[in-house]
Amino acid sequence: MKIKLCLAALLAVSLLTSGRAAEKSKIVFISGKPSHGRMKHEHRAGNMILADALNNSKLNVEAVVLPQPGYPEDKSILDGAATVVIFSTGHSRHLLNPHLDEFDALMKKGTGVVMIHWATEAEKGKAGEKFLEWMGGFCDLDWSVNPHWAPKFEDLPDHPIANGVQPFSVHDEWYYHMRFVEDMKGVTPILTDLPPPETLKRPDGPRSGNFAVRKAVHSGEKQHVAWAYQRPAGGRGFGFTGAHNHVSWQNDNFRKVVLNAILWTANVKVPEDGCPSPTPDDTRIEENIDGKK
Repeated sequence: MKIKLCLAALLAVSLLTSGRAAEKSKIVFISGKPSHGRMKHEHRAGNMILADALNNSKLNVEAVVLPQPGYPEDKSILDGAATVVIFSTGHSRHLLNPHLDEFDALMKKGTGVVMIHWATEAEKGKAGEKFLEWMGGFCDLDWSVNPHWAPKFEDLPDHPIANGVQPFSVHDEWYYHMRFVEDMKGVTPILTDLPPPETLKRPDGPRSGNFAVRKAVHSGEKQHVAWAYQRPAGGRGFGFTGAHNHVSWQNDNFRKVVLNAILWTANVKVPEDGCPSPTPDDTRIEENIDGKK
């Protein structure tokens, strides 16, 4: 009888342990509504490429792309999320604007966040302050700029997000001259380069140029277009300003940086060679794109 009880207890412990081991880190992708022409700002299609790569990576993660654009009507989908990825329109039309307080409560629980391209742009005031708290920086009008250029990312940091990433260059709309937390405390630049003068050839404007950015570039200050943030109170954030062009996801290093960052913000160990993912071919890259002219 005692032997049977011991065996039953061992079986129960074994089942409990295996159940815990099987628990996957939940990653929720939120997509914005269409905002640009075909193959530009493909929020949902881009999120689906990333989510599929994660789900096929054989890592202990479960990626979920919300079926409808915008902030989820059923907030329970965010329960237990290890990190939230947002790829959407920014500034005054940012999908988080009406939900800053409830999203802030999620961030205070230690949930990670990744914001891609225009989603990094926040309005001054409360939204900008929250973005600084969540991911250490944001794209700020009349401070940051949005030129199309091909930075050369050659000096990669010793950071899990850079695991397996080789030096690369992709022509895209890379915002730069971000607004960061004071003294960059907690911020680790991931992708950095000195923009050429051509990126500031447009007249001054909310997104095209200003005295501060011109002075910084003229002084030789390299600009960070992707960065990681470790929050003082716990939780991680990542900002990535590229991905205007949907075809940029075909670059293996471009894609790997974002996949690694999603894992890192979810507190999932990033493989030494980075998150594996096959290169999307032309057929795959055109799947799920919005029906835009």
